Amino acid sequence: MAALLKEESTITAKGQTTVPKAVRQALGVDYGGRIAFFVDDARRVYVEKATQEVSDPVVDRFLTFLAHDMTKHPGTSIIPIPATLRDRMAALVGDIDVDLDAEIDGGVAL
Repeated sequence: MAALLKEESTITAKGQTTVPKAVRQALGVDYGGRIAFFVDDARRVYVEKATQEVSDPVVDRFLTFLAHDMTKHPGTSIIPIPATLRDRMAALVGDIDVDLDAEIDGGVAL
């Protein structure tokens, strides 16, 4: 099998590594995305974009609680942000230009 792409990455003392940007792009994986590793009988490693999302039990319980609370108290569980807080947030970030579609440069750790 001919390689379409070859990138190298160093493994840290904690066993961590950064997936090179070109590999992330080839897999279609972005920040927070998941990858799966496969090792065959010849000890070759394959990396693929994970197809199944892994759930987080803490987040799942919180979302269940939130859904229950919203159903039980529809008029009070969600309220508008007060104007004073909205104005304060705007003052803190008003001059910051953020491109949510921009690529992330450098290493990413969760």
